[in-house]
Amino acid sequence: MMKLKSNQTRTYDGDGYKKRAACLCFRSESEEQVLLVSSSRHPDKWIVPGGGMEPEEEPNVAAAREVCEEAGVKGTLGRLVGVFENQERKHRTFVYVLIVTEVLEDWEDSLNIGRKREWFKIQEAVDLLRCHKPVQATYFQALQETCPTSNGTPLVATIGGDLPPTYTLTQSSVSDVR
Repeated sequence: MMKLKSNQTRTYDGDGYKKRAACLCFRSESEEQVLLVSSSRHPDKWIVPGGGMEPEEEPNVAAAREVCEEAGVKGTLGRLVGVFENQERKHRTFVYVLIVTEVLEDWEDSLNIGRKREWFKIQEAVDLLRCHKPVQATYFQALQETCPTSNGTPLVATIGGDLPPTYTLTQSSVSDVR
């Protein structure tokens, strides 16, 4: 299903969730500093860059496009951190790791809406996101969980109402181990 927005086409999955993609943009492979951007709705708040997927667009392609538009960075797209559901807003977001290799001086959202970007240590980013964007704060918890324990299997985080985030594996990560 699709719905036209003034400047883009919104796409929805079979469950009626808006299809989104985002990246945790790290300064280096050590994943110690992450890039956040100012919110277009609340310029004094920070968010993880990402946005809606276009029709027929693959999630990884959408994620790379969105971070270039919103954060003005390009890089090496890495692993899928997980697929996150925001039940209140009916969004389902594919979140990837991106190791930044190029930082553009001017980029689409800086020129069009004055969006800012800034590097943060992981815990500082989580603290900033926790109040304004609690679903995005959970991306970092899933990031830690996906590395050594899930063998790259994407996790699904479901956030809704006053419930704390819960993670479930989208596919089995356990093979026939005896």
